[in-house]
Amino acid sequence: MARPGILSRLPLLRLHARQPVWLRAGLAVLSLVLGAVTVIRPTTALDLLAVLLGVGMILTGVLELTGRADDDADADATGTRPWWMVVVALAWAAGGVFVLLWPGLTVRALAVVVGILLLISGALGVIGAFRRGSGWDARIADAAFGSSGLIFGVLALFWPDITLLVVAVVFGASLIMRGAADLWTLLRRRRDRRSRSDAAPRRRWGRTVLALGSLGLAVAVAVVTTPMREGSTVVDSFYAAPREIPATPGHLVRAEEFTRTVPAGAKGWRILYTTTGMDGEVRVASALVVVPLGAERGQRWPVVDWNHGTTGFAEHCAPSLQERPFWSGGMYILSKVIAQGWAMVAPDYIGLGTQGPHPYLIGEPSAHASLDAVRAAWELTEAQLSRNTVVWGHSQGGAAALWTGALGDAYAPRVPVRGVAALAPASDPPSLVEGVTEITGGSIFASFAFESFSSIYPDVTYADYIRPGAQTVVRAMAQRCLTDPGTVLSVLAAVGMSTDPDIFSQDPTTGPLGARLRGNTPPTDIGVPMFVGQGGADSVVPVHTQDGYVERLCRAGQTVDYRVYAGFEHAQVVEGYSPLVADLLAWTKARFEGRPADAGCQRSDL
Repeated sequence: MARPGILSRLPLLRLHARQPVWLRAGLAVLSLVLGAVTVIRPTTALDLLAVLLGVGMILTGVLELTGRADDDADADATGTRPWWMVVVALAWAAGGVFVLLWPGLTVRALAVVVGILLLISGALGVIGAFRRGSGWDARIADAAFGSSGLIFGVLALFWPDITLLVVAVVFGASLIMRGAADLWTLLRRRRDRRSRSDAAPRRRWGRTVLALGSLGLAVAVAVVTTPMREGSTVVDSFYAAPREIPATPGHLVRAEEFTRTVPAGAKGWRILYTTTGMDGEVRVASALVVVPLGAERGQRWPVVDWNHGTTGFAEHCAPSLQERPFWSGGMYILSKVIAQGWAMVAPDYIGLGTQGPHPYLIGEPSAHASLDAVRAAWELTEAQLSRNTVVWGHSQGGAAALWTGALGDAYAPRVPVRGVAALAPASDPPSLVEGVTEITGGSIFASFAFESFSSIYPDVTYADYIRPGAQTVVRAMAQRCLTDPGTVLSVLAAVGMSTDPDIFSQDPTTGPLGARLRGNTPPTDIGVPMFVGQGGADSVVPVHTQDGYVERLCRAGQTVDYRVYAGFEHAQVVEGYSPLVADLLAWTKARFEGRPADAGCQRSDL
């Protein structure tokens, strides 16, 4: 018999030979429990999740060093383990210690550590599948486990805003599978010893089945999530500003016919026009214009100036770029508008479609874009627009509509605004941003708002307001539109940063951010008749918040028709079946016809 080599005398390579059954069983149970906790609570606080993953990584290293309960075949005749298993084991243990001891650990760093270890473990596992002395069951299992590790490692490194959620669930599941396989093998071995102690060794296909299941899961996750890692639209050349543009705001730069989801009996265009940005400089913005067909000679269409609800912060989130451009911003009743014989001008705002940043929830540039879209649309002679204008807006656009009404006389006196209809408007930005993370999915709106304010106001910074563990997630979320496939997973990733969905390290209503939010609260001196429509069950803009704004309007002497629709949520209140729609159309028709609105403040609970 050949003498054992020097490797066979290294303690790390022979730990499995001295391991008692009770210790193997204990490690298997620990693996099961730790894996279950990690899978069940992947959205726990970052510090606790780091502890779970760190301990799990160390446990993985220990399991690799001591050997699986069914891996005697993986050792050679001297009882030594393959060197690559020891390398993998030490790497996992060292990674776990690093995660546990690094106090400033971030989400991204944790994902990178786990991702790199998954890649190393996966690569060595695939290589080890071709070693001599292994049965086909062990080879297939090692190759499958190794391949799944490679896939999840790539996802961990290149999908930062959802990485931790995926890694936690997958890593926890692997601990469960490892513990279950070891316990099953120990029980089977004990049974086999009692019943057929002299039987020849059999192939152990149980681990192989688990390995193939792990590979199938990895492939499925990679395939299913591919569209979730991509944006939904691409900004095209239409939105690029030419070298020379008109020197003043409110002028048409270019226009082309637009047909996507334009209703029958109407014609549409998309336009690029000049407006005034935050810096006071002339910028370009885009808009959609839709008019009824069949205008008689000399007939001009009254204009509904539609300010859309939230679609996102990134350039590709412009409603005019979406598959359903009007629906994406909350305009569900365009066909009804056209049936009334009215035109619609729908600005995308600055930074959506055109070069940003987009002033999300920032009042003045939003109003400028709204008023300038109407003025530029007048230059589209084929549209045959009248100067008669009523401003509508929902949510983000509701706030923009309020600002449009307040600034209209001073900024664009040639635009005769007959009234402002604000539908569930974001009338109190501090309260909105403070409370939005308390609702499901609210973190995505908070990410849009913070990216906007931090991009435009130099005194608002991530370091001051966003928790370190959430900064990567928030930045990534802000680059997705509400219609992007990956948005839901971005929200889950944000939830995963804490036991609650809050992304802020301090109260956003304090300090520079609080001051900027308060500075963008819509004014109360609108000066034209107002219609405020509010859903009674609105969880985004609660009724009590809207009540407060309307009370301030009333104290300022504003004419307001305030209607609260019981049972309707934030978006539901502007759906085609909502009773608000008929009320809004009737109110708007009266404004176009020049009928006076009832003076004072009126509230109707419907």
